[in-house]
Amino acid sequence: MKNKYIAPVLLGATIAFLLYSCSSSTIPKNATAVVDFDKAKYLGRWYEIARLDYKWERDLDNVTAEYSLNENGTIKVDNKGYNVKKDKWEQSIGKARFVKKDNIGMLKVSFFGPFYSGYNVIAVDDDYKYALVAGKSLDYMWILSRETKMPESIKADFLIKAQEIGYNVSNLVWVKHDKAH
Repeated sequence: MKNKYIAPVLLGATIAFLLYSCSSSTIPKNATAVVDFDKAKYLGRWYEIARLDYKWERDLDNVTAEYSLNENGTIKVDNKGYNVKKDKWEQSIGKARFVKKDNIGMLKVSFFGPFYSGYNVIAVDDDYKYALVAGKSLDYMWILSRETKMPESIKADFLIKAQEIGYNVSNLVWVKHDKAH
């Protein structure tokens, strides 16, 4: 008789754990999100200069991310890129929300319903022209710019910072920007 209650309890605990772990957002151990983050300055179009490649962006060049404010206070995330193998444009639309306060560059982003992942702005210049973004772990990192290129000095600073955190920058994919969209 007692065994008939164990399975539902275990199932419920498993579902609760999965929902918690999928909705939690993290930042790599040695990384720190930008404080005094200005959400309004961060909105707009960013060009992906480099990234650590992963499943959802594999084979993409000409990648941009457009951030705009939703009516409910979340941030609309509109990612576009040209798949060089499929010879077509791809787009993913999601939402982001701040993990703590909206003046700390620690966000979580979702493209798939209740499943969120870390999106942490760990460096940004005063004019919000260049940004270094850490994902939830050392498997995810992006270098972003308001233009399709960025000064070598800023790129070098970001690479040093990324290495100090523990990123393997030799694995970065340097994104081409040769098509308009």
